[in-house]
Amino acid sequence: MQPQNLFLIGPMGSGKSAVGRQLARLLRLDFIDSDDEIESRTGVDIAFIFEKEGEAGFRKREAAVIDELSSRTGVVLATGGGGVIDPASRSALGARGYVVYLRTGVDQQVARTRKGRERPLLENTDPRETLEQLMIEREPMYLEIADLVVDTDGRKVRDVAKEIFARVG
Repeated sequence: MQPQNLFLIGPMGSGKSAVGRQLARLLRLDFIDSDDEIESRTGVDIAFIFEKEGEAGFRKREAAVIDELSSRTGVVLATGGGGVIDPASRSALGARGYVVYLRTGVDQQVARTRKGRERPLLENTDPRETLEQLMIEREPMYLEIADLVVDTDGRKVRDVAKEIFARVG
């Protein structure tokens, strides 16, 4: 039986947004990206929020958005990589939908985050070291609430979405 809500968690560069869009089409559910929602509501990008409010300010906004969005019905929600940091967010995600952890190795993350979207946590001299440390800190939280773990290294978005659809749709 198809879940009413499907929540994608995982590190930055794991493909949550891209997979989420395709998966929402396959499941005929609405797609929401929590980071996009924060930017839409504030009128500024996440890098600006980090600059003005610090990570703590951003995390507070993120937890509020995750709480609200996970309360909806009929959604595929892609969270930010740190969306699981807040215990209340983990609890809400775990209780309100089917949680899929898109597991991705650090090498793949480095390759995928080199270009594209600004990532405030990687604005330093050693993004690889940062990604390794974030994985050590966050993976236990991803695994704590995951109903399904799907490896994304070296895989096409379409194939990952189809695998999830086959397993939950």
